[in-house]
Amino acid sequence: MEPRLRQPRLAKASELPCVSQLILSELARQVDGDVVRGELSLSITGIAALDEAGPGDVSFLGNEKYRQQFLETQASVVLVPRGVTEGPDHLALIACDNPSFAFGWVVKHFTESLARVFVPGIHERAVVDPTVQFDPERVRIHAGAVVQAGAKIGDGTEIGPNAVVGENVVVGRDCLIHANVSIRERCLVGDRVILQPGAVIGSDGFGYETVAGRHVKIDQIGIVEIQDDVEIGANTTIDRARFGRTVIGTGSKIDNLVQVGHNVQIGPHNFFVSQSGIAGSSRTGAYVIAAAQAGIAGHVRVGDQAILAARTGVTANLEGHKTYGGYPAQLQMDEQRQKALLRQLPKLFKRLRKWDGSSNP
Repeated sequence: MEPRLRQPRLAKASELPCVSQLILSELARQVDGDVVRGELSLSITGIAALDEAGPGDVSFLGNEKYRQQFLETQASVVLVPRGVTEGPDHLALIACDNPSFAFGWVVKHFTESLARVFVPGIHERAVVDPTVQFDPERVRIHAGAVVQAGAKIGDGTEIGPNAVVGENVVVGRDCLIHANVSIRERCLVGDRVILQPGAVIGSDGFGYETVAGRHVKIDQIGIVEIQDDVEIGANTTIDRARFGRTVIGTGSKIDNLVQVGHNVQIGPHNFFVSQSGIAGSSRTGAYVIAAAQAGIAGHVRVGDQAILAARTGVTANLEGHKTYGGYPAQLQMDEQRQKALLRQLPKLFKRLRKWDGSSNP
């Protein structure tokens, strides 16, 4: 019988160098929470998930799906939503507006010694063209990275192993470009941008015309512009414009394995979740959410704060401030009502057969 593998738990604070322990009252103050119950001087020494926590650990209840784990946890402290006042007798509770976000602060506190440390320098096996504009004392370029002619790299930026920064690319300040990222020629990357491993920025748009029975490639001469505070997930691809720019708006977060077509304009502070996609020349407003495997066809508009549920297929313009689902996209409530009615069809047919005496299926 194969041994059962257990997910390793996060280390205790006492096991991490130079990290102080916390007491309950200080934790509540830092996360802007209220101690619902528990001794204010209670010592907190580690962090863990509800089902793996032990004495001294702090965890959080961020989703009602984990209510049973909350009731069974061996943690000493749990961050809970406001209004939760009951739990196992041994638990201290801190009520806060957003337990998941608050727990992020706790994680950062206990793991600060593990955080990435920026150390400027150019590895001897990096290839940097002499015409590249950057301050070598304020930039880090790892082994195997290539920075081509005419590129500009801002202070505080780190370029990971085997990443390629193409000709005349501009990368802003304090960016983190992970391993094997490709940024093709003339693309623009703003400040504080994170590109996860394998992301491809500025590959050719998928543009062809069929002439005399053959698919003829249309030149893609535009660029990609990634604005400030954007994060692009691993193996996500963002196509350059046929002409002009493909734009990823300020603060937008794009997950792994997302496809963004040529001349798309994604508005500020959008979320695009894994395996979603948006086809050429479409636009989204501010704070749009596209859930997993949602698809947006070409040349359509999606309004501000629209939410596309998982696997929604958008084929026409959508108003903002509404939630959509299904294919083609419609208001999610309508789509769910239709699904509920469809599930009743077998019962309806059975009743009809009894009513008319038919033996047909």
